[in-house]
Amino acid sequence: MKRTVIRGFLSAWVLLTGIGFSQNASSVQTEPVFKVNVNLVVVDAQVLNKKTHQAVPSLQPEDFLLYENGVQQPISSLSQDRIPLSIVFLFDLTDSVRPVLESLSQGALQALQHLKPEDQAAVMVYSASVQLLQGFTTDHLLIAKAIRKAGKMESAEAAFFNEAIFQAATLAGKGPNDRRRVIVWLTDNVPNVPSEEIRSKYGRSISQYSLHNQTEALYRLLKTGTSVFTLLQRSSISESESMRNFSDPMQRLSRLQFPPGDVFNYTRQTGGQVLEIYGTRRVSAKMAELIDQIRTRYALGYHPVGDRENGKFRAIRLEISPDAQKREGKMIVETRKGYYR
Repeated sequence: MKRTVIRGFLSAWVLLTGIGFSQNASSVQTEPVFKVNVNLVVVDAQVLNKKTHQAVPSLQPEDFLLYENGVQQPISSLSQDRIPLSIVFLFDLTDSVRPVLESLSQGALQALQHLKPEDQAAVMVYSASVQLLQGFTTDHLLIAKAIRKAGKMESAEAAFFNEAIFQAATLAGKGPNDRRRVIVWLTDNVPNVPSEEIRSKYGRSISQYSLHNQTEALYRLLKTGTSVFTLLQRSSISESESMRNFSDPMQRLSRLQFPPGDVFNYTRQTGGQVLEIYGTRRVSAKMAELIDQIRTRYALGYHPVGDRENGKFRAIRLEISPDAQKREGKMIVETRKGYYR
């Protein structure tokens, strides 16, 4: 059983801006009153060369084909490396991560060197429940202090991935809309099944009704326009736990009944990336690579055309035009699957 301890914008964010122009009370009554509602959707996307997996720079709006619910959308703006970052560093404190936790924290410290002064970050740790070590700040010294603290923590509780992601996405959503919202998840991708039995034994810090499920966590990610990027490093304990989870029939059945969450699913749905690390020496380099890839993503803005009924999921599909593929070679596009209006 994997156990843990606790001490205790943008793959597609939506900016809904209402701009109103009203009369002064003493103005002439015949003057017109203008009210304009502007709905701007900004889609965050990484474009990589399929052969080299390097970022493709200098693409233009006409190089993209963007669809919302199957309807092609005119792209009104395109930028790259201009949006400040809003990052939640999310540390897994469970037993299987503990042997590599310090190396992961060193990698996170390395990432700070790649942030710009205007970039903000927060630090959270989790096992069954979540603890905020440092709220959003642009003071990188405070962030570094929290990261060092996270690298020395441990927990005796289970690893409830869905709850961790839900809370991290909630925190990310409280940040300003003019930033690229990102969760940098440091874990081994070995969650515990959030069954009633596991909760009662290894999740005492979670109240009976407060645990969120996979569907709720994914909804919160898409609603807040938060992308998940994962730095995945396994220990020997992680390997043995992972093998047991997939070889034990009862474990497989339990995972179907109580989906525990998976970094690849969360990353794929939100248009992020998973970087797997083999050996502690490569952690810092991988983290630096991760931050650089986050920063070189494109932000495509559009004013949606088509059905605009509120409250429904809006599916997004982003492609590279045939002309651009011919000019630049085959490319891979990573972006979120959609958003909730």
